[in-house]
Order: sequence, then structure tokens, then C-alpha cells
Amino acid sequence: MQTQTINSDTSADKKVFIKMVLDAWESHNARFNKLADGLTEEQLSAETAPDRNSGIYLFGHLVAVNDAMLPILGFGERLYPQLEQIFLTNPDKSNVEMPSVNELKKYRDEINAKLSSFIGQLQPADWFTGHTTVSADDFAREPHRNKLNIIINRTNHLAYHLGQLAYLVKRNPL
Repeated sequence: MQTQTINSDTSADKKVFIKMVLDAWESHNARFNKLADGLTEEQLSAETAPDRNSGIYLFGHLVAVNDAMLPILGFGERLYPQLEQIFLTNPDKSNVEMPSVNELKKYRDEINAKLSSFIGQLQPADWFTGHTTVSADDFAREPHRNKLNIIINRTNHLAYHLGQLAYLVKRNPL
């Protein structure tokens, strides 16, 4: 059996790699949207496991992380900077007032629309440039700290929390 290797220096190979990463990102976002939209407010208010985060906190956390991607990728300022304090700085059950599920869904949709718009405009070479939180010196030493790596990292983060949120789905007993 003969195997082919990909020469990652060619433009065509970079495009394939970028497509694979972005397809995974879009697929995980679609799964998150479907799961979150299928859960009731009662389910989202429950903890994913005893003494763990509630579903609404994880939902808000993922929305806040996506919002934080906008400035990191150079796409502009956060749309909802107040989410950082609620879902990134403070833990669940810290008595910080949270937005409603409907508000979070609205925020999610607006943030994801803006992310998608900017993602669709990037050229292949743009994905391999440094993101805004890495200095030029650090990027010169560590070129893997690029925009595409942010998408990979956030896709993995999303997948992790999708696994937690799946515990909120009511199962039909046999």
C-alpha cells in the first residue's frame, strides 16, 4: 500500500488543511447550536453532574469565548464584553446575574454571524499570521501561534464542553 505525504508548503495543501480545520469548527458549532436549542430552560438550569457547572453557565461560557475570539483574530471588539465578567472571570454559582437563555441565544447568533463573515474573508496566508495576543518576537519564535491555531484550540474547547452539555439531554428509559 502506497501512502502520500502532504507538502505543507504548497498553497493547495494549506487550503486543504484550512478547510479541514474550518469544517471541524463549523461542525462543532452546528452541534452546539442544535444541542443548546433542543434543551429546555429547566435542563439548562441543571448541573451537568453533581457539584459541576450548570448548563446555562456552560452555554454562556461558550458564547463569551466566541465573543473573545473577535479581537484575538483581529475582527474587531467584542460585541458583548459584559459576558467576560459573568462567564470567564467568575465561576458558576458566584451570584452574578446571568442573561436569560433567549438573550444568550441572540448573542450567540450575532457573534457567530460576525465570526463567520470575517472567517469567510480571510485568505489562506492570513490564517498563518500571528493573532493579536502574541507579540512579533514571540511569533517569530513560535509561528504555530497563529490565527488557525486559535480556531483549532477553540474547536477542542467547544468539543469538551459539548460532552458536558450532553449530560443534560433527557434520556428515555428502556
